[in-house]
Amino acid sequence: VQLQASGGGLVQPGGSLRLSCATSGFSLNHFPVAWFRQAPGKEREFAGVFRWSTNTAYYADSVKGRFTISRDNAKKTIYLQVNNLKPDDTAVYYCATTPRKALSSLALPSSYDYWGQGTLVTVSS
Repeated sequence: VQLQASGGGLVQPGGSLRLSCATSGFSLNHFPVAWFRQAPGKEREFAGVFRWSTNTAYYADSVKGRFTISRDNAKKTIYLQVNNLKPDDTAVYYCATTPRKALSSLALPSSYDYWGQGTLVTVSS
């Protein structure tokens, strides 16, 4: 199982980016893929997750309405569209997955077994 995040960069407040998570070694139809972020000096924070088995997405309140998760089956890639970015969104963004079925919460980093290397998003004027 491998994940590789990319697409980060420097963007002005109010701008947008599309982050990508290229996956291999597992089926997107069976494993959830989540996005987390970690700002300097802070703990890793849940941003959103899409469970393909139920075709539902869940987002943290702090990003709801601004972030959207989608996927390209042919490319086995998960996307995180981030809009109306704010300086507080500055962080390293990670994608993660797990083969486990019985999870107490999809919003906890401890629920995930495989992580991408992260991509840095910097929001600054």
